[in-house]
Amino acid sequence: MLEERKLTKRDYFVVSSMLFGLFFGAGNLIFPLHLGQLAGQNWVPAALGFLVTGVLLPLLSVLAISITRSEGVYDVGRPLGPVFALLFMILIHGTIGPLFGTPRTATVSYTVGLAPLVPKNFQTVGLLVFSAVFFGLALFFSLEENKIVNNIGKLLNPVFLVLLAGVFFLAFSSPMGHAGVQHATAAYTSGSFVNGFLQGYNTMDALAGLAFGVTVVTAVRTLGKKRANSVALVTARAGVFAMAMIAVIYVGLIFVGAMSLGKFKVSANGGIAFDQIVNHYMGVAGQAILATLITVTCLTTAIGLVAAFAQDFHKHFPKVSYRTWLVLTTLASFLTANIGLNQIIAWSTPMLMFLYPLSMVLILLSVASPLFHKDPVVYKFVVLFTVVPAFFDMVTAFPAVVSQSSFGKAMTGFEQAYLPFANYGLAWLVPALVGAVLGVAVHVFKRVSARNTVSQTK
Repeated sequence: MLEERKLTKRDYFVVSSMLFGLFFGAGNLIFPLHLGQLAGQNWVPAALGFLVTGVLLPLLSVLAISITRSEGVYDVGRPLGPVFALLFMILIHGTIGPLFGTPRTATVSYTVGLAPLVPKNFQTVGLLVFSAVFFGLALFFSLEENKIVNNIGKLLNPVFLVLLAGVFFLAFSSPMGHAGVQHATAAYTSGSFVNGFLQGYNTMDALAGLAFGVTVVTAVRTLGKKRANSVALVTARAGVFAMAMIAVIYVGLIFVGAMSLGKFKVSANGGIAFDQIVNHYMGVAGQAILATLITVTCLTTAIGLVAAFAQDFHKHFPKVSYRTWLVLTTLASFLTANIGLNQIIAWSTPMLMFLYPLSMVLILLSVASPLFHKDPVVYKFVVLFTVVPAFFDMVTAFPAVVSQSSFGKAMTGFEQAYLPFANYGLAWLVPALVGAVLGVAVHVFKRVSARNTVSQTK
């Protein structure tokens, strides 16, 4: 038996704080705030939809890691075979890593926090210098794997929470308007829940929850937990607490966004909305606070993303060291960040429309896997029936150069003609349910046949 240290309440708090810091990044601030502006008086159903994909699903991803005793995204896809698992891991880490997610942490920090203070002629140079310093710090804080929990859970995350609490205090003590009387945009007059649900994709947290598995497991083990079931239990408890904190903050941000319509029009994005709100209450000093707030929260997420990428890739490609993978992903993220925020968001959306349905069904299958003994046949039916409509959703979500091409129009036309809920971006939902029913039916048939065979043999 392995000797284990009993964790204190303080240990659980530190792990929960680390999880919170890993999850709560750039999109977690700007997207719910913008959602509140879009939804207006319908902010409640929009918030409920957002909480499903922004809180419940990431929590389930943490629980999936715990229930299956996995150590990362590869293990979650393993029932479908090593080739699929490796490909899925690469796609997830590429999307939330150096291609889209990690660069976005720097571009949002700069665009929202510092760009308003930098002359227009120096914006490109400003982003270059800022992103170099930003990713230099991310690299520094993630070099030692056993110090990540301390760097995020004890140092950076409390600073962020104090600053955010100050913003909430001002917004609620002197509201800009009444959320219940603000006009909703056209898309949110009748479809606020579904649109809130889809907005939750942009946080990338369900994908991040799978990728952060190896980081969380490593951190828990450094605290003295060795057995797989003990690590799983600590991870699940910390995940529940962390996601509950995030849910409270999301509701607050959505509500503040709706109230802000009393003073401002709907902004182009949540970053602009946050800038307007903070400047309304605190002026230039508010801009400095905002810059600090955004940078700190984005830095914690960047640390988690580059560390998770390096840990997973080192595990599966061990000839390259953890530190080498860390340098490679940090450098790639730095280069991508300088393409610009608008381009990153435009090309990340299609990938999210493809990967999120796959991730959702794999998370739900992992959580429910004890019910069907982790039978690969159930996984295969569900994923097969999900991947095709998810591909159609991806093509439809691409920028006009792809979505408006003859190929893109043909895919969109077929999807809307034959797949339910395609207009809502949920073309995968019904096929996935059909795949689940068929997969479970085949699983039950196999077990009954096996029992009959045994009985006949006896």
